[in-house]
Amino acid sequence: MSIVVASEVATALASRGAVVALESTIICHGMPYPKNLQMAMEVEAIIRDNGAIPATIAVLDGVPHVGLNNEQLKRLAISGRQFQKTARRDIVHVIASGGNGATTVSATMFFAHKVGIPVFVTGGIGGVHRHGEQTMDVSSDLTELGKTPVAVVSAGVKSILDIPRTLEYLETEGVTVAAYRTNEFPAFFTEISGCQVPCRVDSPEECAKIIYANKNLRLGSGILIAVPIPKQHATSGKIIESAIQTALKEAGYSQHLHFWDKRIIGNAITPFMLERVKELTAGSSLEASIL
Repeated sequence: MSIVVASEVATALASRGAVVALESTIICHGMPYPKNLQMAMEVEAIIRDNGAIPATIAVLDGVPHVGLNNEQLKRLAISGRQFQKTARRDIVHVIASGGNGATTVSATMFFAHKVGIPVFVTGGIGGVHRHGEQTMDVSSDLTELGKTPVAVVSAGVKSILDIPRTLEYLETEGVTVAAYRTNEFPAFFTEISGCQVPCRVDSPEECAKIIYANKNLRLGSGILIAVPIPKQHATSGKIIESAIQTALKEAGYSQHLHFWDKRIIGNAITPFMLERVKELTAGSSLEASIL
């Protein structure tokens, strides 16, 4: 498989410089244009300002790209949902059909590891959906973390999901889970979830030591480093939870029967939930996700 690696990314990797992978689903499916383009360019600028090279990953016309230029980022932002949401299972189809794919956490990890990028930053990862023990709706992000040695830095697990079961699943997969400067696992929109973490790190140096140890031991599994949203930007957990419950009902989820009906299923659930929660919170959840 041919992967197009941007020249600055290739140069940095060859010289053992710092490179940070970024997903593209958040651009195409996470927020509207032009806010998505602004967000993507700001994130890349932050990475550059801190001495690393950003490598946004996507599939363009059937070809995986690691590192995008401004025109390519704009293409993703304008195209939006015309780009297929691409997890690991979708990679083969998107490439074989010459399609366009916005990579999720699992696909981004796959391509990052293929070219030797050890660190990937994202907003929130997927997880076990509420009552996933009956629906078996478990994100491939979790299984990817169990078999791909990439360190994923995120704001935790989206609070629309079942966080305790997600953490249990990550334990089963042998994934190191650490929280940055807190003992509690963050819940994407808010800094608290009620779940304790097995590992706490308080500095970038401690994070680096964990990443190095994982690489040196060749465990083969990834690392999840959860960084809570800044307190001043955190939306009220109570307001978010109320919005989530409303969105769950609208999506066709029955609390009494504990199942999703056939109106909204599969990978369409998360985008619907995030969009509806944004509407119900008058945009404050979107601002929290960007910050």
